[in-house]
Amino acid sequence: MPALAFAFALHFGGPAAPPPARDPWFGRDKAAHFVVSALIQGSAHAALRWRGASYAQASWGAAGATAAAGIGKELWDRHQHRDFSLRDLTWDGIGGATGAVVVRRLDH
Repeated sequence: MPALAFAFALHFGGPAAPPPARDPWFGRDKAAHFVVSALIQGSAHAALRWRGASYAQASWGAAGATAAAGIGKELWDRHQHRDFSLRDLTWDGIGGATGAVVVRRLDH
C-alpha cells in the first residue's frame, strides 16, 4: 500500500503549475500519468487479491480505481482552472493497461 500512497502523492501533490501553451502527446507530464496509472493498477490489484478477491474481481476493481484516479485528476485540474486533458487520460489508460498486463504475467 505504500506504493499506492506514493502514486497518489505524485499524481495529486505539488503546487499548481501554469497551463502549458499546448498539450503535447509526449513529455514528463505524460510519462507521470503513465507510470502513476500503472502503479495504481498494480497496487490496487494486489490489495484486492490480498483481501481475497478473485483474479477477475481484482482486475475490474483495479481498473475502476485507476480510471477514477485519472478522471478525478482531470476534474481537479478543471476545478483549479487548468485544462481537462484527454491526452492525459489517454496516457492514464495506456498506463493502466500496461499495469494490467504486468499483473497478469505475475498473477497467473
